[in-house]
Amino acid sequence: MSSQRKYKYILGIESSCDDTSAAILRNDVMLSNITAGQEIHRQYGGVVPELASRAHQQHIIPVVEAAIQAAGIGKNEIDAVAFTRGPGLLGSLLVGTSFAKSFAMGLGVPIIEVNHMIGHILAHFIQEEGKEKEVPTFPFLCMTVSGGHTQLVLVKGFLEMEVIGETMDDAAGEAFDKAAKVLGLPYPGGPLIDKHAKNGDAGRFEFTFPKTEGYTYSFSGLKTQFMNFINKEKQQNPSFVEENLADICASYQKHIIDYLFMKLETLAAEMGIQDVAISGGVSANSELRSRLQQVGEKKGWNTFIPAFQYCTDNAAMIAITGYYKYLNGDFATMDIAPKARFKI
Repeated sequence: MSSQRKYKYILGIESSCDDTSAAILRNDVMLSNITAGQEIHRQYGGVVPELASRAHQQHIIPVVEAAIQAAGIGKNEIDAVAFTRGPGLLGSLLVGTSFAKSFAMGLGVPIIEVNHMIGHILAHFIQEEGKEKEVPTFPFLCMTVSGGHTQLVLVKGFLEMEVIGETMDDAAGEAFDKAAKVLGLPYPGGPLIDKHAKNGDAGRFEFTFPKTEGYTYSFSGLKTQFMNFINKEKQQNPSFVEENLADICASYQKHIIDYLFMKLETLAAEMGIQDVAISGGVSANSELRSRLQQVGEKKGWNTFIPAFQYCTDNAAMIAITGYYKYLNGDFATMDIAPKARFKI
């Protein structure tokens, strides 16, 4: 019966790190997108993998049930289950993968493996009930910036992508979080740097740019440079951070965003691309979003920024990827295993 229906209902499951999320899409329209976070990691200043996987086990059934109820459908209407295969924390991925297999087997529907990073990119194509939004035109460039990845991706089609450049070591999101830890800010620190930066002078302190070839990034040295800067200033004035927090955050944030856009602008010009997007958890950063709009107006780009709920890890982005793979008949077998490292 499901193959005869005009609409396809895709259940998406995301469990790559510390957010347990489930979503239902009707074709490309989001009907529900439910996420349960894990507060326990705050006391450790970062995600503890073992605790994350245990929390996923506790959350996944109620989250999936809530997503189905919020979508207003019966579970027997689901046509396929899409799940994050990787990249991510292996224990966390295992919970989502195992549940997806069991749930799909019980319903007699196919499973669809999804690369988490492709999900972030295709989040731009999620539509919402009663609102039709503009979407990028292929080919377009997407700068994907998150806690674990920083990539410049040429998106040629829904399932055809090429990574042009990426970080050689740490990601931009990690550079924000580690700096926040040095400043004594609680986890997750990236959003707090953004918050304090709003009241600061972004030109007050200067940092040097890492030297990397082509379109590769490197944030390891920048983190070390920042830590040395703070330690040196605190030796002269123990209250340096407290007295200059807003300016420190604004200067550091501007430096990272300047570095990101140096490569992005050059690549867009070289390829003659007019549609440019950002995605990933750091795309929720207010200065990054503002910068894309400013540069876009100056360069004549068509710019695309995901809604906040689709920036951080969420299952709607897994479901939309699953939908396009469903149309392509790209299904996984039941012996599939999660992959902690999983390239586009």
